[in-house]
Amino acid sequence: MNTLLTILAGTQSIQFEWIIVIVLIVLALAVILIIAQFFGLWLQAFMSNANVTLFDLIGMRLRKVDARVIVLSKIQAVKAGLLDITTNDLETHYLARGRVPNVVNAMIAANRAGIDLTWKHACAIDLAGRDILDAVHTSVNPKVIDCPNPASGKQTIDAVAKDGIQLKAKARVTVRTNIRQLIGGATEETIIARVGEGIVTSIGSAENYKAVLENPDVISKKVLEKGLDAGTAFEILSIDIADVDVGENVGAKLQADQAEADKRRFQAEAEKRAAMARAREAEMAALVVENRAKVVEAEAQVPLAIAEAFRAGHLGVMDYYRLKNIQADTSMRDSISRSSGAEEKK
Repeated sequence: MNTLLTILAGTQSIQFEWIIVIVLIVLALAVILIIAQFFGLWLQAFMSNANVTLFDLIGMRLRKVDARVIVLSKIQAVKAGLLDITTNDLETHYLARGRVPNVVNAMIAANRAGIDLTWKHACAIDLAGRDILDAVHTSVNPKVIDCPNPASGKQTIDAVAKDGIQLKAKARVTVRTNIRQLIGGATEETIIARVGEGIVTSIGSAENYKAVLENPDVISKKVLEKGLDAGTAFEILSIDIADVDVGENVGAKLQADQAEADKRRFQAEAEKRAAMARAREAEMAALVVENRAKVVEAEAQVPLAIAEAFRAGHLGVMDYYRLKNIQADTSMRDSISRSSGAEEKK
C-alpha cells in the first residue's frame, strides 16, 4: 500500500513539473514573439541613441499608439539635435490626435532657421488646426498674396478719387508667418480685406486720378503706415501696386443722374402748375358764365320794370320811344365798332 502511494505521488509530481515546463515554454514563446515584433524598431532606436526601450514599445501597443510613428519621429528629432523632446511628449501629442511627424519636421525647420519655437507652442498650433510646418516654411520663405483674391471672383479693387474718376487697382502683398500670433491670429482673408480697405481709402483721399497714376507707390506707403497686420498671423513685408487702370467717370455719371432727376422733378412741378392753371381757367370760365346768366336775368327784369312804370303812370309813351331810340342808337354804334375792328385786323 505504501509503495502504491509512493508511485502515485511520484506520478503527480512529474505531471506538475510538466505543467510548469509547458507554462514556461508558452511564456518564453510569448516573450520571444513580442521581442521579435518590436526588435526591429528597438534596434533602430538603439542604434540611433533615441532612448526607446522595449517596455516603452510594449506600453505604446497597450495604449494603442503607433510605435513606428513615435520611434521614427524620435529618431528624426535626436538626429536633428532636438534632445529635449521626450518619448512621452511624442506619445501625448499623438493621443491628443496631433500630427506628430508634421510637428517634428516643423521643429527641425525652425531650429535650422533660428526661429524660437518650443515643443508646447508647436503642439498648440497643430492642435488648433493650423499647419505648423507650412507656417514655419512661410516664416522662412515669405509668400505673396494677391489682393483681391482671384478666387473671390473680383479682379480689381475699385475706388474713386476726389475728381470723380474711378481707378481699378491690383496689389500683391508679401507676408511671412508670425509664429507668436499664429494661435488666435487672423488669416489671409483679413489681410486681403484690410489691404483692400487701405487702397480704397488712399485713392479716395487723392485730389485727382493723375496723382495716383503718377505715384502709385504713395498708396502702398499709406497702407503700410496703418499697421494692417496687427492681430493677424502674418507680418506684412511689402505691398506692391501691380496695376492701376482708369475706369468710369463716376462723378460725371452721378452729376448726369442728378441732373436727370432734377429735370424730372421740375417737369413734375411744371405739370402741377399747369394743371392748377387749367383748373383756375375752368373756374373763371364757369364764373363768367354764371355772371352772364346774372346779367341776362337782370336784363329780363327791365321790360317788367317798364311795364310796371306804365301801369303806375311813371312812364309815358314818348318816354318809351326815346328809350327805344337810345337802344337802337347804341346797337348801331356797337355794330359799327365791331365792323371797324374786323377790317383793321384784316
